[in-house]
Amino acid sequence: MSDRFHFTLHATDGRARTGTIHTPRGEIRTPAFMPVGTAATVKAMLPESVRATGADILLGNTYHLMLRPGAERIARLGGLHRFMNWDRPILTDSGGFQVMSLAALRKLTEDGVTFSSHVDGSKHMLSPETSMEIQRLLGSDIVMCFDECPALPAPEEDVAKSMRLSMRWARRSRDAFGDRPGHALFGIMQGGVTPELREESAEALKSIGFDGYAVGGLAVGEGQEAMFGVLDYAPGFLPTDKPRYLMGVGKPDDIVGAVQRGIDMMDCVLPSRSGRTGQAWTRRGQVNIKNARHADDPRPLDEHCTCPACTGYSRAYLHHVFRAGEMISGMLLTWHNLHYFQELMAGLRGAIAGGRLDDFVADFHATRAEGDIPPL
Repeated sequence: MSDRFHFTLHATDGRARTGTIHTPRGEIRTPAFMPVGTAATVKAMLPESVRATGADILLGNTYHLMLRPGAERIARLGGLHRFMNWDRPILTDSGGFQVMSLAALRKLTEDGVTFSSHVDGSKHMLSPETSMEIQRLLGSDIVMCFDECPALPAPEEDVAKSMRLSMRWARRSRDAFGDRPGHALFGIMQGGVTPELREESAEALKSIGFDGYAVGGLAVGEGQEAMFGVLDYAPGFLPTDKPRYLMGVGKPDDIVGAVQRGIDMMDCVLPSRSGRTGQAWTRRGQVNIKNARHADDPRPLDEHCTCPACTGYSRAYLHHVFRAGEMISGMLLTWHNLHYFQELMAGLRGAIAGGRLDDFVADFHATRAEGDIPPL
């Protein structure tokens, strides 16, 4: 297997693309959805179960792992792959988004961000250099450069100032990352919903040079219409021969719309978080297993789904174990959700390769519009 990270583009259909990201730890089929393993685990799932859903890559959170158990401890124990028993590719985010969204007493300077941990109040500092070092200790295959991610909506001058700071941090991230064969560094485009700022950011990143490029600063409160508005042009500013990653997305219709607009990789906590709160994602839309209508329903969540929740258990059982507070509820619903998301990605890849994406998308929306099948 090659020790070089590279991307092969196989086919396009409109702006949508399908390809393969090659890494020493295995291939990633794109478009790819990355389950989120926040604290070195995809909640309620064993690693082999996540792999069985079709996932080629997981995402780990630098911010959470640096706070506990600590990047140095993980390195001493053999790195993140061994620590969490996942031998395939891992992408780690830089910590910038969590510092913005979770940390207390956050202070931003040119050097980086000082903050207090949301776990125990301890003081920490993240900079491009420390983020690169933490991700090196974790041993992730794909490293994200350190950036600032402002919440939207925000004044354009604030977005521009933040983007330019992120571009200076991108250069420092590239320098600190150095030469690490087999590992990749992705740059992160910022610029809010302003085309000129997005283009300026993309040009800055391309001048530095990265192994892949993320569209950052979306899914932070701007809404789907505004997000798609940015995706109508932003991926076109990025190189065609490198992977394009949309961070923190999302719902199935967000994923389909992003793929249509040229995105190759996505991640979101939604499948596992929804599973723990009694929400199942199906071809016909969302099912709330808490509802009393499911208490006597012998049917599966989705009669066409081959996941363990659908092949072995009824809606009535899933309703019961959720109401009873049993752990198996979150386990089964999370497995189903991850299976559905990966099945959706496989369908998108096949449709792009076969030149029938428009038909696939039309069927996706038509089936969801029908809604869940009513009880017997």
